[in-house]
Amino acid sequence: MHSDFTYQPVYDGAGCQLAVTILGDRAAERDEMQDDALAAGFRVLECCSLEEFASGSSEALGDLVLVDCIVTDAATTAILSRLDMRAGKSGAQMVVSTSMAALDTVFGCFAMSGAQILVDARRADRVIAMGQVLAHVPNLRLRELAEEDRLMLLRLTEQVGEIAQRLEGLSPGQREGGGAFRLEAPTQQWRGSDEGYVVKRGEAAPRLPSGAAIRDMIRQRQTRAEFFDAQLFSDPAWDILLDLAASRAERRQVCVTSLCIAAAVPATTALRWISQMVEANLLVRIPDPHDRRRAHIALADATADLMARYFQAIGVVEQSAAIPA
Repeated sequence: MHSDFTYQPVYDGAGCQLAVTILGDRAAERDEMQDDALAAGFRVLECCSLEEFASGSSEALGDLVLVDCIVTDAATTAILSRLDMRAGKSGAQMVVSTSMAALDTVFGCFAMSGAQILVDARRADRVIAMGQVLAHVPNLRLRELAEEDRLMLLRLTEQVGEIAQRLEGLSPGQREGGGAFRLEAPTQQWRGSDEGYVVKRGEAAPRLPSGAAIRDMIRQRQTRAEFFDAQLFSDPAWDILLDLAASRAERRQVCVTSLCIAAAVPATTALRWISQMVEANLLVRIPDPHDRRRAHIALADATADLMARYFQAIGVVEQSAAIPA
């Protein structure tokens, strides 16, 4: 079976054909990815299992690295972390397919490369992810593609642009040096269990209400699905912000799997929103100090401030006494 792309090579602005490295332990998925990558116009540098690549490959990574990994033991996570480091340094784009069960571990391996992570991916999901990579290649020579392929990439570019535009309207401002998966020390986000959270934006800054009050709002939003089509009210960004605000008020850390569930959309869609919101500095990625293979997601301080002000504006406030600074 072949994808709908025509077999025409794609070139970067320097006239070099784009190359792909394909890694996966499931032979059928690996062959499928190779077929679709060739159809999209990539030159295949390598197509093998993760173990084979780690033990014997001397090849440089391609412009795109496609990875299929649904089981993560210690050896596999070490390989994924090295791949993330290599891709981050070389600028290679990564698309990683995994399972919901392995998501937290896989997500924790990718801190440098800004990988697209797909959960329980279908073939179409991988093709769309490759299209998004092509849409972001500087000076890509689209004239080498067939007309239907060019239109597909233009639609993908427009779709990604709409997401970025929506997030720009919500963002409290770009911080200098912010990246797709920016790390921030956990001490900036969490305080001891005997302390309440206080927004540090001046003495008059409001506090987040209790986690229980925010979760009441979440339950009210979820109740609508009992009476109306949930797609009418789909708003993953807001569901993510509400869940993280409640967790912050409860002094509870949130893993990416839990946040995907809270977003009330397919996990791959939720991951795209989380990545875009990290890039917009609305959220931060925090490595687990006890397990470097895992990472948590939290509100950035400026986002927590905006959420506290929002809750104050609609009359949802914490009634307890203020905690001394």
